[in-house]
Amino acid sequence: MNCCWKKIRGGADTSEAAALFGQWPETILWSVLQGKMGYLYVNERGNPETAAAVLGDFVFLAGKPNPDLVRFTSELEYPLDMCILMPQNEAWETAIEDTLGPKAKKVTRYATAKRLDDLQNPENLKRLEDMASAVPEHFKIVPFDEEIFEIAGEEYWSRSQAAQFADCDEFRRHGLGFAAMLGGIMAAGASTYSYYDGGIEVQIDTDTGFRQMGLARCCGARLILECLKRGLYPSWDAHNLQSLALAESFGYQPAGEYTAYEIWQVEPPVE
Repeated sequence: MNCCWKKIRGGADTSEAAALFGQWPETILWSVLQGKMGYLYVNERGNPETAAAVLGDFVFLAGKPNPDLVRFTSELEYPLDMCILMPQNEAWETAIEDTLGPKAKKVTRYATAKRLDDLQNPENLKRLEDMASAVPEHFKIVPFDEEIFEIAGEEYWSRSQAAQFADCDEFRRHGLGFAAMLGGIMAAGASTYSYYDGGIEVQIDTDTGFRQMGLARCCGARLILECLKRGLYPSWDAHNLQSLALAESFGYQPAGEYTAYEIWQVEPPVE
């Protein structure tokens, strides 16, 4: 039953549950365990044996596999009417598949190595500067302000660039973002999905009518350069091979693929 799951905001209260997640190298998870964003569900306080860390559309499942927790977290409300279940191991993959069946779409995601030197060596910095300045005619790359934050939150394609923050004031305190604007139209953006001690998780999106123009590359380069300037690490986790290729153009190095599961509460949008 849903009532058996104890909800924890994060921070100091996550110390017992944190051990279940081990050294999982995902900054979205770190945000939860550090108490910055999101929350945890555990089977019991003090000495949990199974846990889920939830932030935005992501659910990290750790500890002893539990079908009830799989079912419970898959039915929560999420910003984009879908969630991404992140299994800790093959046992959790089996629990997800046995519990949700065809509702769970198995996908492959791609991690990148979290090495600052890959991004800030002089050759790569020059490449980032060149990308940031290659703005197509008639477009402007501008920092997120209150108006752009509101625009991003209203459009489905850009919602993830703002959805994890309660309002623009919170975003100003903890987030960074750059948008490609054509007049008053937001065509692409690179922003903060989540933040953790020492960095952010990057979210990049382009409206379907403005793709293949290099706008995401311009915005992404600006965001990465600004992060490096501020001493922040811009973490990148690629949801497909196209995202991984874009990450590599920025200087990130692949760190292997892993399995995740997309659970849609509605029909997924057509790309």
